[in-house]
Amino acid sequence: MKHLKKIVRVIVLFVVGIVLVVNAIIILTGRFYIYRGIKETYLKGRTGPTIYDLETFHTRKVDRGEGRVFEFPKHPKYNTQKIPDDLRQYIEELETKALLVVKNDTLIYEEYWDEHNQETLSNSFSVAKTVVAILVGIAIDEGHIDDIHDPVCKYIPEYKNGSRDKITIEHLLQMASGLSWTESGVNPFSDNAESYYGTDLDGLIMRQRQVSEPGKVFNYQGANSQLLAMIVEKATGKSISKYASEKIWSKLGMEEDAHWSLDTKNGQEKAFCCLYAQARDFAKIGRLFMNGGKYKDEQIIPRWYFLQMTKQNDLMTEEGLPNYRYGYHIWTYRGNADDVFYCRGILGQYIICIPDRDLMIIRLGMKRKEDFVIPDHLKDDEEYVNQVKYQVGHCLGLFQYITLGKILASETAAM
Repeated sequence: MKHLKKIVRVIVLFVVGIVLVVNAIIILTGRFYIYRGIKETYLKGRTGPTIYDLETFHTRKVDRGEGRVFEFPKHPKYNTQKIPDDLRQYIEELETKALLVVKNDTLIYEEYWDEHNQETLSNSFSVAKTVVAILVGIAIDEGHIDDIHDPVCKYIPEYKNGSRDKITIEHLLQMASGLSWTESGVNPFSDNAESYYGTDLDGLIMRQRQVSEPGKVFNYQGANSQLLAMIVEKATGKSISKYASEKIWSKLGMEEDAHWSLDTKNGQEKAFCCLYAQARDFAKIGRLFMNGGKYKDEQIIPRWYFLQMTKQNDLMTEEGLPNYRYGYHIWTYRGNADDVFYCRGILGQYIICIPDRDLMIIRLGMKRKEDFVIPDHLKDDEEYVNQVKYQVGHCLGLFQYITLGKILASETAAM
């Protein structure tokens, strides 16, 4: 018994020591946002952000306006297909919450899990980046922004100092700014964590340093999207939520208002993430891309900009491969059979567009497949690298959802 008590005492002292060390690090580094992160995650039995954090932060409404709701027509064989057992097991193990498949502008399959339903608003995470990019194109078309090659410092004067004055709007869209931003979904000391739980987005963005030449290497960083939103706000004189309401949400027949998380009350939108909406409304963003940026007879996304958005940029990746994965804030995949472009958010939020098949897949959920990494012993194997160069950055469940969408579409056609 004495031995057991001693063990318990050692464990308690160890835990207390860890708490004191972590607390000291937080205080000494000034990273007080970590307290909020701990409160909203570990103290609630979570390990990180979820798609249901809407009530955790202050928000700003993205108004759908008074326009008529567009309802996807349902195919006569809607929801009569069966998801293969292996794929159902796969998507349910990843805690899928919503799955929609649209073929020829018609809803052929729709399923929700647990308490998530058609009316649930959930976080898009980095899908919001694509919405920001759309607004950049519209702002250029309307003359608020002069040119895609404008330097960032033209709109954000603080970026005139150091070597940041060489960064252009296009560099931000390409994820090629060369800033010091640390992108991580697990590191509590990363800029990502501070931007999500912190209360001073402007300060965080202004503290970014230039660490590499812009326009050379694709390096995915939330700071780029946040800067783009700041530029749109400076140029238009409207919050990104207001501009999104006027130019997108009120025009696409959305079913419900969206909500954008803020860093503080009446503060800045977390433009790099945190746009909450219903699954069917996310599908309408995809429908806009499926139609070449048009809704009915209106070209919402300027045609020239849409073509550039969905084109792979002439950059190198951090793995030393040509960029086969990204356009202007939208992911791209050029396969052997089909070209795909898609919006993607952490935890596997997907809006997948396959124009050649008139097929679209929407997936919302709580987990994603792990990132693909080229094994060290194969990095010099040219044949292997060539085989996977299209896949690097795409192995987060994309192919499984595409496969599932094709199966359900083919089953519908065969019935």
